[in-house]
Amino acid sequence: MASHRRPKQPSRARVTVLTTAAAAAVVLSANAANAAPSEKLSKGEVKAKVDKLYEEAEQATEKLDGAKDKQQKLQKEISTIQDNVARGQEELNKLRDSLGSLATAQYRSGGIDPSVQLFLSSDPDDYLDKASTLDQLSSQQVEALKKIQDKQRELAQERAEASDKLKDLSATRTELAKQKSAVQSKLADAQKLLNTLTAKEKAALDAEQAQAASRASSRVDLGNTGSASSRAAAAFAAAQSVIGSPYVYGASGPSSFDCSGLTSWAYAQAGVTIPRTSEAQANAGTRIYSESDLKVGDLVIFYGDYHHVGLYAGNGQVLHAPHTGAVVRYESISDMTFEFGVRI
Repeated sequence: MASHRRPKQPSRARVTVLTTAAAAAVVLSANAANAAPSEKLSKGEVKAKVDKLYEEAEQATEKLDGAKDKQQKLQKEISTIQDNVARGQEELNKLRDSLGSLATAQYRSGGIDPSVQLFLSSDPDDYLDKASTLDQLSSQQVEALKKIQDKQRELAQERAEASDKLKDLSATRTELAKQKSAVQSKLADAQKLLNTLTAKEKAALDAEQAQAASRASSRVDLGNTGSASSRAAAAFAAAQSVIGSPYVYGASGPSSFDCSGLTSWAYAQAGVTIPRTSEAQANAGTRIYSESDLKVGDLVIFYGDYHHVGLYAGNGQVLHAPHTGAVVRYESISDMTFEFGVRI
């Protein structure tokens, strides 16, 4: 008969060792799977990515500027309409008061004039259409009633217009918040990338930018000969006076600027009002499609969506506010995607 022996159980100590070893193996395996080595980007790669983020931030900045501009215009329009409505209501009240006085006098004399009945009617238009009624009214009374009707219609239209503009203003404020968030997000991402650089690498990048600006400046001095007009020359001179001012998104002077903030401010110093955003500035004058035809002070529009603008400085150079972290400076047009110039 076969012997049935109970299998020998492993000791408690052995179980503990095996369990610990297995757990360690699992942890090591998981770490190996997740530990894809993060390669440090080179200075050049960081610069390329940061430049791209700055460009995307500027696109959002121009939309932000557009929403700001629209908000300001809507607020002014709404204020004007509300003032008109208030004045119109006062006029209507005076007209009604005059008819109310007439009704009181007629009631005391034993009857109410048809003109007063007309005023009290729920449908004055229908009442006025009845010729028999009009025959009973004096021309002065008819004129008074028509003034009331005209004023009522005018106020209704203005109130409706104000209501529509208030809705538009609410949507504009939503867009404003959205674009501001987009700008801040892009700039935060760019800063994170810059923080991966060593102090030496950051210094090298700054030196490269300073050298590029210096080279561009020297070329401007050689080629700055003719301006598009006296006002263009004055605008360019104004922009030159703020070289070194920091780029700040949404800023339009006098101590900091974004790209279209600089150009709109510069032309304002020359007594010329141009739109606030680069996209709108692209349609503010005569387009110049050949770089060789540009003159000092012409606007220079960059990129297919027109999200960047500067002032032509002569000899293939542009004076502009480039992006966050930079200052108003000269730069070669060839460093960006040229679309066309605009002569104001």
